[in-house]
Amino acid sequence: MNRRHFIQISLTGAIIPFLGFPVSSHAQSQTAFRTLRNNVGLFTGRGGTIGWLATPETLVVVDAQFPETAKVCWEELHRRTNRPIDLLINTHHHRDHTAGNTALRPHATHIVAHKAVPALQRQAYADQFPQVYPDLTFEQAITWDAGPERITATFYGPAHTGGDAIIHFQEANIVHVGDLVFNRMPCFIDLPGGAATIGWIKALEKIYSTFDPDTLFIFGHGNPKYGVTGTRKDIHVMRDFLVGLREYVKKSIQKGRTLEEMTRVDRLPGFPEHYLESWKEGIPNAIRAVYQEISQS
Repeated sequence: MNRRHFIQISLTGAIIPFLGFPVSSHAQSQTAFRTLRNNVGLFTGRGGTIGWLATPETLVVVDAQFPETAKVCWEELHRRTNRPIDLLINTHHHRDHTAGNTALRPHATHIVAHKAVPALQRQAYADQFPQVYPDLTFEQAITWDAGPERITATFYGPAHTGGDAIIHFQEANIVHVGDLVFNRMPCFIDLPGGAATIGWIKALEKIYSTFDPDTLFIFGHGNPKYGVTGTRKDIHVMRDFLVGLREYVKKSIQKGRTLEEMTRVDRLPGFPEHYLESWKEGIPNAIRAVYQEISQS
């Protein structure tokens, strides 16, 4: 087995603990269902943050977590409206955002995602557990009129994965960015799933320039101290973390340090708050991913 192949296998395996124990062990293990603005809200449970729009005219859900918490979310939504789910949108393919499709599909008219998502789901999980795939996909952007709200899903290119979409609720001025933001915590860089940190940085810069100071953002994951909502300032914090991660790896390579030496840290220099006690390998895993990415470029 050559070195590159070994790193690839190691990074692929890293998604298993991240999408299981660490996610369920920090603040997102406690369910919370709350409205933010204009009938748009969020639900936190086990996995990536769910966004929703619930009115008498329409019901839209963004991401699905795992089946057990998806069912809890559905029960809460049905207290607000008797409608079925008009659109269930997956921001990307990771199982903490799509495994709950199995619970929500009987209630949903369509499941929507970027065109890369079904293939990435199959590649990552087809042999592991039951999958429900999007039946409506898009390449660059797609827009719907949902009662008084207008919703746009947009793809800015490979970033956290090869199929990340951001979801803009235009009237509410709320944007669900999925896992393009891990708010003040280590991030997972899914190279086998098409991730590209340069593209991720560019996507965050595009998001910052596209939206305004009043835009409220929903993040896929967040340090319990900071939560899963924020402003453009938090978009820049995430961008700066990724820039710092790449600079750390590049400078370490220039100094002749080995990968083992680079990963003897649990916090990235200059970013002490990007840490979770329940995911101590988060920063070392991110360093390994960037090292592989840079080495192959």
